[in-house]
Amino acid sequence: MNSVPALHTAESNPPPRMSTGIAGLDDILGGGLTPQRVYLVEGSPGAGKTTLGLQFLLDGEARGEHGLYITLSETTEELKAVAASHGWSIEALSLFELAGETALDIDAQQSVFHPSEIELGETTRNVMDQVDLVKPVRVVFDSLSEMRLLAQNPLRYRRQILALKQFFTARNCTVLLLDDKTAASDQHLHSIAHGVISLEQIAKEFGKERRRVNILKMRGIRFRGGYHDYALDTGGITMYPRLVAAEHMLDFTPSIRSTGSEGLDKLLGGGMVRGTNTLIVGPSGIGKTTLSARCLLSALERGETASFYLFDEGLGTFFARSASLGMELRPFVDNGRLRIQHIDPAELSPGQFAQMLRDAVEQHGVSFIAIDSLNAYLQAMPGEHYLTLQMHELLSYLNQQGVTTVLVLGQHGLVGEVHSEVDLSYLADSTVLLRFFEANGRLRRAITVIKSRTTSHALTIHELLLGHDGVRVGEPLEGFEGVLTGLPSYHGTTPMMVPTPHGQD
Repeated sequence: MNSVPALHTAESNPPPRMSTGIAGLDDILGGGLTPQRVYLVEGSPGAGKTTLGLQFLLDGEARGEHGLYITLSETTEELKAVAASHGWSIEALSLFELAGETALDIDAQQSVFHPSEIELGETTRNVMDQVDLVKPVRVVFDSLSEMRLLAQNPLRYRRQILALKQFFTARNCTVLLLDDKTAASDQHLHSIAHGVISLEQIAKEFGKERRRVNILKMRGIRFRGGYHDYALDTGGITMYPRLVAAEHMLDFTPSIRSTGSEGLDKLLGGGMVRGTNTLIVGPSGIGKTTLSARCLLSALERGETASFYLFDEGLGTFFARSASLGMELRPFVDNGRLRIQHIDPAELSPGQFAQMLRDAVEQHGVSFIAIDSLNAYLQAMPGEHYLTLQMHELLSYLNQQGVTTVLVLGQHGLVGEVHSEVDLSYLADSTVLLRFFEANGRLRRAITVIKSRTTSHALTIHELLLGHDGVRVGEPLEGFEGVLTGLPSYHGTTPMMVPTPHGQD
């Protein structure tokens, strides 16, 4: 009779949460940990378990919740050195070192019983005595690998962990048990712990190692599953929750906005629509970055705030070339309306990049974003399949936030047959195709719009000229054949545009 109201009360009044000290991890957990429970944090050496444990305890001290760090594998001085490397002071924490000098004293050891039978019981008793003495709210136990070695068999080990769990729970402690995964598969810990947080460190053949977290288990709370990138740097761990576009919906009014080029506006059916993305595809040197910069400048001139992410080109070269084409961008950088960042894909994880875009939109009010190029972004990914999924979520998020996005995708080859590393055209709302062609012994550029979901775009192919006066789009090229096959040729009579003096063709 009372079961339904009880369930209703539990849902309407969820249990309070305890912060882990890491904002991104709290987000992944849907608010933090359930207090007064025992959790397992597992990961290989170097994954950041000790750092996570210290952040957890220091966050508690800041909230008036005293913390105790119990260490079997590291000395107190080593812990202080780790904290100092992050700029922290752990003087307020209680540190209990079980692997002290007395444990190594030959005279203190006995030989009547097997050492493990005595040492395991003494270790457990010492932990309990220290907890009763300090009365902590938060506890970190580092690490379980030593307990596993002392126990020598799974049954004794499980009984000792269960005894510790019941002891901690009776004293209202929230506990993180750290384990370095020396055992190939330890399901005993997974079944005993209230939740399991798995940290992974993945070495790359080139560039910085990748780190990711996965919540394997968390009783009684909803959490965001799957892998999430995180970084371990000076200052501690920063986690980047996996982007789920459906969680970020925003009402806005779609409107058509000029690209800054009258000819390009006509090709696109009026311009770029707010809340959509445009993919610019073409071989190297054809003007993809210049076209993106022209759209960027137009947004800035309208009063928008914009971000440009350069993966390939240096900032100096980008500014100089834009200025030579009549597009002065530095004044907008100086007044804070334009943020240009050079991205090194070997040093940045996909999760970090997605978080950068989220911060730009949510904290800085950015409404126009350009990414140049997706080729370099691909190199930061484990494979094309994951790139497609992450780009889908990222573009969906930007579209739902009303952001106008320009994406650049380079193709292999200059003239003749060209191809892309990955096909992302189906993710794009509009696709602009650029091609080289030859006419009267001169190499020229062609532009066409092959797709637009939101406007009635032109189906004609035009000459594109980049010069001191900016971006110019010529008349339709009659007699232009093979542009979509990768082998374009021109046999028409349409007059070619003439570059302006001091311009660049």
